[in-house]
Amino acid sequence: MTQSIRYASASETGLDGPDQVLPADVDTTCNVDGKVRIKLDSNELNSYMPVSIPGVLTRTAKLYSDHIALVSAPDANGKRTTYTFQEYESIVKTVAKAFLKLGLERYHSVCIMGFNSPEWFITELATIYAGGLATGIYTTNSPEACQYCAEHSRANIIVVEDEKQLQKILQIKHNLPHLKAIVQYDGKPTEKNILSWNDLLNIGKTESEDKLSYVLKTIAVNECCILVYTSGTVGNPKAVMLNHDNILHGIRAVTSTLQIKEKSEVIVSYLPLSHVAAQLIDVIANIMLATTVCFADSGALKGTLLNTLLVAQPTIFLGVPRVWEKIYEKMQEKAKNNGVIKTWIAKWAKAQGLHYYTNKINGIDYKHWGYVFAKWLVFDKVKTALGLNKCHMFITAAAPLNIDIKKYFLSLDVSILDVYGMSESTGPHTITDCKEYNLHSVGRPMSGVYTKLDNIDEHGEGEVCMSGRHIFMGYLNAPEKTEEAKDKNGWLHSGDLGKFDSKGNLFITGRIKELIITSGGENVAPYNIEQSILSELPYLSNVMAVGDKRKYLTVLVTLKSNINEETGAPLDTLTPDVLKWAQSIGSSAKTITEVISSRDVAIYEEINEAIKRSNMQAVSNAQKVQKFEILPHDFSIPTGELGPTLKLKKNVVQKMYADLIDKMYE
Repeated sequence: MTQSIRYASASETGLDGPDQVLPADVDTTCNVDGKVRIKLDSNELNSYMPVSIPGVLTRTAKLYSDHIALVSAPDANGKRTTYTFQEYESIVKTVAKAFLKLGLERYHSVCIMGFNSPEWFITELATIYAGGLATGIYTTNSPEACQYCAEHSRANIIVVEDEKQLQKILQIKHNLPHLKAIVQYDGKPTEKNILSWNDLLNIGKTESEDKLSYVLKTIAVNECCILVYTSGTVGNPKAVMLNHDNILHGIRAVTSTLQIKEKSEVIVSYLPLSHVAAQLIDVIANIMLATTVCFADSGALKGTLLNTLLVAQPTIFLGVPRVWEKIYEKMQEKAKNNGVIKTWIAKWAKAQGLHYYTNKINGIDYKHWGYVFAKWLVFDKVKTALGLNKCHMFITAAAPLNIDIKKYFLSLDVSILDVYGMSESTGPHTITDCKEYNLHSVGRPMSGVYTKLDNIDEHGEGEVCMSGRHIFMGYLNAPEKTEEAKDKNGWLHSGDLGKFDSKGNLFITGRIKELIITSGGENVAPYNIEQSILSELPYLSNVMAVGDKRKYLTVLVTLKSNINEETGAPLDTLTPDVLKWAQSIGSSAKTITEVISSRDVAIYEEINEAIKRSNMQAVSNAQKVQKFEILPHDFSIPTGELGPTLKLKKNVVQKMYADLIDKMYE
């Protein structure tokens, strides 16, 4: 960073909020009431004077008062409720007044548990207006995990969606000394002393503006306003402290990089709001850019998302890899029912799409007649069927998306942009450049952020480190963990290994903590090996490499199986495409149990051959996989192998299948 650095000047009275900066002489803090300096430099985006989240909503409500801000999911009668920005801000203030009346104290939290809804958004912003810490809790959390977050953040108020989430809180509320009120926003609470959403609104409506006006004057942009609990794979989750400037700078950087315009975008909200990506794109971008947010119903991730897409017609669509995989699987299934002519046309069109994008990747952006005709004949119709015909930006985030799935969508004129970042960088740090598309990289650093590689090895790989106004304040009450993540110069150490190409594109090559060091002392990054095997055999759902401190590499694999739509748990039955493949290679197995119990020769041999093909790409013998085992069921959240953001908990899998792993080394 060679830019000339200065700091945003502090308020003299401390009562110039909410857009004020309070005095600070540090860049990192773990204290709940801590303040940090805000660095300004000559880079255009970093020269912006900081503003607050309430300040942004007030501005948008004035500028675009009648523009539709939120559209709820349909109620029992199929009716959707809409909120203009003026109505939205008014309700936020009403709820903020109610929170203050119920006893919300400065630097205490309001915990929110529920599926995406206008009430979730309103609760988050009302908490910030009232000087509290907005804290999302995953709906998949156990009562014990909820207790940790509520206790750690000193929750004064907990807002839950329904009876199911309420029961978790009732089990643990006697362990929450700071808790003063519980609100249930959907339906009428049957338990006593639980407030309904209407009760909350009525409390706020009878309160004067005085207390809220005073609190807003004391708020500062360099104080924490949102806590994001990371779904840590070991021990209790860490609470990432984000201030107003972190969050708004993140949106400013995304907007500048992707050239998003105000009052022109439609977003569908369905990904967990406890995760930083959804908070940023759904809640904060909405108030900053005057987007319209349409809410999916709670079955979105179980198959009803398409209904919302068809109604909402989003212009920007963000999906985690599992969502793109599900869309891909559904499209593959549908394609199998096409007749010969339709199949031929689709194959021809996809070849045109891939040809166009392959040229574009190589610097030739020319729309040849085949692509133009295929777009009219096939691509536009496919997008219309998915409700994505108005969508100009398709994004994947939170984990890597399989290259073959990216290529499939590319062949249908859907170029999926990669976003790379973490909760500690308030979400995105790099984004794929739309104009210079690249299949394998996670794009380039956004405008107004800084990136470096630390401890670079002979291959040009090093730890990805990030800096800028979007970097978190610290982990709440965890100075040692904060020091591990954020160094004294303000660089966030991601724990990811990466390298840059000559055009400045970043490639993530593995995780430092996931590096396998064999007993022969060779470092092996498992990610590329796992992806290579998956590419060789698409009927596998997951591949996990094992081999730390062992003589050789092995892998655990799962076959694609059907899912219980209610619980999200994997079933024993194989998916239709896996069944068809199994039959084609001479297997009669219909379940995973049958495959494993009979050690199905055909299936085991096909997996073995896929591993052999993958091994041909290995740069050394230490990187070759020697053995494998099929696991009895696929990975999922209910069975414990995946965290709430669908990241694989490798340490959990290793404990679960320790005996099976040991067997491969006998």
